Amino acid sequence: MTQSGYASERETTEGRVFTVTGGDWDTVTGSVDPLSNEKIVVNMGPQHPSTHGVLRLVLELEGETVTDVRPVVGYLHTGIEKNLEYRNWTQGTTFVTRADYLAPLFNEAGYCLAVEKLLGITDQITERANTIRVLFMELNRISSHLVWLATTGMELGAISMMLYGFREREYILDIFEETSGLRMNHAYFRPGGVAQDIPESAIKKIRDFLVYLPKKLKEYEAMLSGQVIWQERTQGVAVLDVTGCLALGVTGPVLRSAGLAWDLRKTMPYCGYENYEFDVPTATTADVWGRYQVRLAEIRESLKIVEQALDKLRPGPIFIADKKIAWPAQLAVGLDGMGNSLEHVAKIMGQSMESLIHHFKLVTEGFRVPPGQVYVAIEHPRGELGVHAVSDGGTHPYRVHMRDPSFVNLQAIPAMAEGALLADVIAGGASLDPVMGGCDR
Repeated sequence: MTQSGYASERETTEGRVFTVTGGDWDTVTGSVDPLSNEKIVVNMGPQHPSTHGVLRLVLELEGETVTDVRPVVGYLHTGIEKNLEYRNWTQGTTFVTRADYLAPLFNEAGYCLAVEKLLGITDQITERANTIRVLFMELNRISSHLVWLATTGMELGAISMMLYGFREREYILDIFEETSGLRMNHAYFRPGGVAQDIPESAIKKIRDFLVYLPKKLKEYEAMLSGQVIWQERTQGVAVLDVTGCLALGVTGPVLRSAGLAWDLRKTMPYCGYENYEFDVPTATTADVWGRYQVRLAEIRESLKIVEQALDKLRPGPIFIADKKIAWPAQLAVGLDGMGNSLEHVAKIMGQSMESLIHHFKLVTEGFRVPPGQVYVAIEHPRGELGVHAVSDGGTHPYRVHMRDPSFVNLQAIPAMAEGALLADVIAGGASLDPVMGGCDR
């Protein structure tokens, strides 16, 4: 080993330390075997297109092998939970729907179920309202999984999948728009029911979709499952067994791909899920391939639930009868796309001063919720979505906190990626299906 004239060196417990006083770095470190100490730090993100959003991964590499991963979150922080404290309970749906923007109806459902539990009206939600909620959540689950399939396909080289996945998702967004007036961030579920009834035209589109999508799923499987490149990029990659999932709190398709059939729709049913026939798909490979298989199977199970929900859709009210909570009341689509029905406006403006005062107070102040706190969990496309809501007896939430599955599941990236190749970080991270809007809130 040659001694550099520009730098003294000493051995420490952390490795060799150079005190550099001049000269070229190559000359100073030339006496060290470059292969044994070739460690570089790489920033992947937050603008990297393959980190599934504004996620930053700080990677330490030795060659192509990842030795350390540190996920860095918070780049999409929107302050949704804090904003809820300054709005009434019904207005809160407008904020929570924007958290996980690929599964907005689940955010709304979790929040509304929590508010309804605080109000003590869970059992008063009408059958039609619950059926519509189940119907739309399952359609949203399908659209969310389609986005996962599209973006993961693109990240692993199957670019055609990106086009097809978003094409099919558009079909579902058309149904959402026809019913709620919006394609995303709907604020459609409200404490006490849903904002508007589902029109017959949307029901027809859903029935057409039930015939259309199964054929497309077969095409996706024919295109991907037998493809050698797809198999090489997914099989045995980013393995996280059931013990690791439970230790890290990982839920959803990632947990089910490890063999544990934990699905809150079955284990802790809500919105009448106990009345629907469906299976909980699992795999045993605990890798990216298993998560791909589970999500495709979940789309098929959701189609079964949607069909059953359509059959259960009986005529009836979409809001609870208590007019002190049922706001906004008697909506009808007008020239502006949405508004109170003309009959309702005529009544409160011209016939009943009490109705006008009540409407004004309800819309401006909102209803009061008894003091207390609840935690409600539902099965989100990415795992357990929990809503912890606290009321101090006022018209605004005292505190609302969301246990978002994207945030919790991201803990698994180091466990899946360290010791693997750099390319597998992309596949492993994508297989978690994180949505940073939900993670950062």
